[in-house]
Amino acid sequence: MKKMPHKIATTWLMLVFLFSPLLAGAETVDDLNKQISNKQAQIQAIKNKAAVYQKNIRDKQTEAASLKNQLSILENKIAKTKLDIEETQAEIEETQLIVRNTELKILAAEDKIGAEKQALSDILHEIHRADSNNPINALFLRDSISEYFNEVEYTKDLQIGLQSALGNIKSEKKILLANKQHLEDKYTELSTLKDSLELEKIAQIGENTYKETLLTQTKKSEQKFTELYWQTKQEQESISKEIASLEKNMRAKLDQMKNEKQALTDSSLDWPVPQNTLTATFHDPDYPFRYIFEHPAIDIRAKYGTPIKAPAEGYVLTAKDAGMGYSYIALIHADGISTVYGHVSKIFVEQDDYVARGSVIGFTGGTPGTPGAGRLSTGPHLHFEVRLNGIPVNALNYLP
Repeated sequence: MKKMPHKIATTWLMLVFLFSPLLAGAETVDDLNKQISNKQAQIQAIKNKAAVYQKNIRDKQTEAASLKNQLSILENKIAKTKLDIEETQAEIEETQLIVRNTELKILAAEDKIGAEKQALSDILHEIHRADSNNPINALFLRDSISEYFNEVEYTKDLQIGLQSALGNIKSEKKILLANKQHLEDKYTELSTLKDSLELEKIAQIGENTYKETLLTQTKKSEQKFTELYWQTKQEQESISKEIASLEKNMRAKLDQMKNEKQALTDSSLDWPVPQNTLTATFHDPDYPFRYIFEHPAIDIRAKYGTPIKAPAEGYVLTAKDAGMGYSYIALIHADGISTVYGHVSKIFVEQDDYVARGSVIGFTGGTPGTPGAGRLSTGPHLHFEVRLNGIPVNALNYLP
């Protein structure tokens, strides 16, 4: 039996080669995978260290309230925030490695698809040439009948290979599209991590500022700390009682003025600020001021000055601008729901105002030493409280 015609043999070998692993880029991708694995190990080590400080905070919170304990909690919190910053930085570096790895995979896939398409073009051309020949003429142009039949068989093989190749290209394209989507997701994740890093650094400054302020206010005196403790506790209880009383009066007023005021019908809630990391949860066991009161809200990380949007239609119960003290807004909604927004830096509504869903009622704050932050804030965030019939409930149960 004679050898396969040279052109057909070359094209067939090219097709076979293209479906073998891309050895040229394997070393670089493998190196990136190792770097990603090392970075993940580094992140886990940081998490383990942070867990120790978190345990210290919880242990101290079980002890009696004192200046010494509060300073210890703050010191552990500051140390943990430092590790949080290191962890986020490492996660950014890990994501950047994944992005580069994915980019290489995309480039390799695009090159492979391009080469496969060229090979298929050559095969199609060869098949077309073979099919366009008059079978009788093709028979007489060959040195022997066996050579003619060999070429016919190879043409059949090419047609089979063509179908296989088309299927593989389709599969490669699917992988390529998946990698491109993965890359877009990672770019989004990278942007979110960078925002988180910025806020964590601001929070670290805030925690140090709060610690220095506490030392200044108490002058390291346990007696002065106790006085400050009771004063803060009474202020928080007074605010909570005032909101409950205002809500009770407002609901009675709305019942009496059904024909004069717009009725509230929709109590489903949206996020008042973009959904982000929670720096404290409802009745959070790690809340640093738990010795004063159980945390009745969720704290949503938000850049200073983020617009606060009404999560549902409602009326303003109160809008308290306390200057450099604790400023807050409270809204009443349908079905016994009310909401509270704490540490606000600017207020755009007044008591009894009707607010539509999505309307901006104020700006977030929370950075120590800025308007509206009050005493119990160590960084920019929104204190978001949901109440049902006047009693604080877990806001997460009411958010999408």
